[in-house]
Amino acid sequence: MGASVNAEADAVIAALRPVAEGLAATFGRSCEVVVHDFRTPENSVVVIAGDLTGRAVGGSMSAIGMDLLRQGDAAPDRLNYVTRTPAGRMLKSSTVVLRTSDGTAFGAFCVNLDITALTQVHELVGDLVGVVPGAAGQRATGVAAVVPTTTFSNEVDDVVDAAVDGLQLAHGKQWAQLDRAERAELFARLDATGVFAVRRAVPRVAARLGISRASAYAYLSDARKRAADRGRAPGTSAKGGSA
Repeated sequence: MGASVNAEADAVIAALRPVAEGLAATFGRSCEVVVHDFRTPENSVVVIAGDLTGRAVGGSMSAIGMDLLRQGDAAPDRLNYVTRTPAGRMLKSSTVVLRTSDGTAFGAFCVNLDITALTQVHELVGDLVGVVPGAAGQRATGVAAVVPTTTFSNEVDDVVDAAVDGLQLAHGKQWAQLDRAERAELFARLDATGVFAVRRAVPRVAARLGISRASAYAYLSDARKRAADRGRAPGTSAKGGSA
């Protein structure tokens, strides 16, 4: 970013500080408002009001933030979604991408509301009025029946570790049990989450998987090459000519 863009981003963040504090004060203990600065992705939290996720200024973005960072200026707002913290809190959240006047995405303004108690009351009222379970055997609570846990942490390494562990769990196999194609797929999925948009992510992933950094970089390169090949029109070479 140029000096003028940085200055504009700094001004927006400064203007949002009292807005964050005002929203958190209005909604009380059930609300947390966070401002992220994508220019420092490993320590993106620059303003935080309220305490639902245990983070402080200098803390890390979640995997949701990493995905927005990966998408760059094309990143869309994420509105009215539900996550669950490792402590079991159910959060209803909205994330608005912050942009300069030329459209450059430089951060995010996030509002988290703790709806744990409201969800429990909703379920209780459903029991009392005899709400019929849906096709999947779940009551219509207004919240997805299964909400994945989102890791919120002051340390970006914790978020990276959680992403790696979650994908291994989804595979149903540990790294040593995966064949080469499955290993490339795991790295492709990690890449798609935006994990590798932050510094030190590749060495951290390597350490979590118990492989060398060189191997991790090789698998990431392989995954990106496969993705590029899939996106290339049939009958063309890597340089764009006829095969």
